[in-house]
Amino acid sequence: MAKTAFIGLGVMGGPMAGHLARAGHDVAVYNRTEEKARDWAQKHKGRTYSSVANAAAGADIVFSCVGNDRDLREVFEAAASTMRKGAIFVDHTTASAEIARELAAKAEERGLGFLDAPVSGGQAGAEAGKLTVMAGGEASAFAEAQPVMAAYAANMTLIGPAGAGQLAKMVNQICIAGVLQGLAEGLHFAKRADLDVEKVIAAISKGAAQSWQMENRWKTMIEGRFDFGFAVDWMRKDLGLVLAEAEHNGAKLDLVKLVDAYYADVQAMGGKRWDTSSLIARLERPRG
Repeated sequence: MAKTAFIGLGVMGGPMAGHLARAGHDVAVYNRTEEKARDWAQKHKGRTYSSVANAAAGADIVFSCVGNDRDLREVFEAAASTMRKGAIFVDHTTASAEIARELAAKAEERGLGFLDAPVSGGQAGAEAGKLTVMAGGEASAFAEAQPVMAAYAANMTLIGPAGAGQLAKMVNQICIAGVLQGLAEGLHFAKRADLDVEKVIAAISKGAAQSWQMENRWKTMIEGRFDFGFAVDWMRKDLGLVLAEAEHNGAKLDLVKLVDAYYADVQAMGGKRWDTSSLIARLERPRG
């Protein structure tokens, strides 16, 4: 069993840290909102701390799942100040590849391991302990962290060097955005054509059109229920990272630009915290 620290107990980090505790690992936690950390401690066996540095002190592995590049840099610097030499910092934030490379270099200078390890699977995957981890970093750090991450991850792949995990997560978000827009338009078309949508889905979901989004979101999409899952605000943050990276590598992402603009429409409709499947809402809003 590993001595761990988990920084950031949001809708993803909280369940992930909980799985570590249930697996028998020693878990110290920190959250910017202390009340959330206390609530976590009431449900799970672990210790709460009032600072990142204190939570990270003496840990074998420090995990983080925070908001953005700035938050991640602050958390890393605080944790690195007390981490023992040879310990590993594993970041599950969806952030830029640039910050991953920056922190990996700083970690190496301080004798620490570093993995950029964003996840896919959403809140449901975090709660079920069935997340997919795509990692960037050294193979030795990945080999050490992998058995511990198995507490909350069903699939773990080392993609390449530092930054590769974040780049793979960008690919993931590109694909999801396209699938969701296609599904939204397909369902909208089926309704306008007066088709029995349930029968249509039963017919096409077992063929080439099948997707996780279709299987899990078609019904709530046509019912206009978007009060769960990955929020539009978060997807726009992620697509912003994708488009910024594309400026550097020259990738042509016409569809991403279009879907990002559609999500901006959803935000303007009041859907900032709606699930990303709410793309259908902009298609079905009354025409003025």
